[in-house]
Amino acid sequence: MSSMGTVGAFLKGRACSDTLFHVLNRVFDEPMKTEERAAMPLAGGIMQHGYQCGMIWGATLAAGAQAYRIYGPGSLAETRAVVAAQGVVAAFRTHHKTINCYEITQLDKSSTHLQMINHFIVKGGVIGCFRMAAKYAPAAYAAINAALAGTPGRTPSPPASCAALLAKTMGASPMHAVMAAGLAGGIGLCGGGCGALGAAIWITGMNSINDGSGRIEVNNPAAAGVIDRFMTCTGYAFECADIVGRRFADEDDHADYLRDGGCATLIEALAAL
Repeated sequence: MSSMGTVGAFLKGRACSDTLFHVLNRVFDEPMKTEERAAMPLAGGIMQHGYQCGMIWGATLAAGAQAYRIYGPGSLAETRAVVAAQGVVAAFRTHHKTINCYEITQLDKSSTHLQMINHFIVKGGVIGCFRMAAKYAPAAYAAINAALAGTPGRTPSPPASCAALLAKTMGASPMHAVMAAGLAGGIGLCGGGCGALGAAIWITGMNSINDGSGRIEVNNPAAAGVIDRFMTCTGYAFECADIVGRRFADEDDHADYLRDGGCATLIEALAAL
C-alpha cells in the first residue's frame, strides 16, 4: 500500500495528529473536516508535552470512527474501538520501538525555540516526521481493519471506556463518544498520557470550531485550560498508569474500574466548562 498521501496532508499545514486522522478517514471514504481539525492540539504528545505521538492519537480517532460505522453506538462499538486502538499502538511500536514523541524527537514543552529549530530544520526532523507518517499510515489502516474484522468477544457492561464516558459527560454525540473510546486507559489501555484528557481536548476543539470562537492550532488556549484543570485534579500526574496506580489488564478490568467510580472526579473536572 502507498503512503496514502500523508506528505501532501502535512504540506497543507496539518500537524501529525490530524494528518493521520485525515488520511485514514479518506481511505475509509468518510472525510470529517471538523473532527480532524480539532485533533491538531494532540500533536507533539498532547500539545507538545511529549507523550504518545500525535499520529497515534489521530489514528485512534479514525479507528473509533470506523468502529461506529460498523457497530453503531454503544458498549460493543466502544469496546471494539479500544481493541482497534491496541492494534494502532502495536503497529506504531513495531515501527518505532517507542510510542512517545519525546523519545523520538527529544523535544517537549520545556524545549527552547533554538532546540526545536535544531531538530526540525538543522537535523531534518520535519522530513523524518513525514517519513514516519508515510510508513505508519498503511500499518495503522491494516491494524484497524484486522481488529474490527475479528469476532467480537463478550462486551463489558457500560461504561466501557473512560474517554467515551468523558465525551458523553461533555454532551458529545454517540458517534463522537465511540470515536473517543479507543483513547481509554492512555490509548488502548497502554497506560500512557490520559485518554480522557485527550478526548476533552478534542471535544473542546470541536466546540470551538462549531461556535466560531477560535482557530484551532497545536497550542490551543482553550485546550491549555483543560490541561490546567487536569493537572490540578491529578496532582500533576499526566499518564494513566500513574493516575490509576496500575495498568488495566483488559477491557473488562477497565470497565469494572469505571463502574466502581474510578476516575469519576477526574472526568467531572475535565467536563467542567
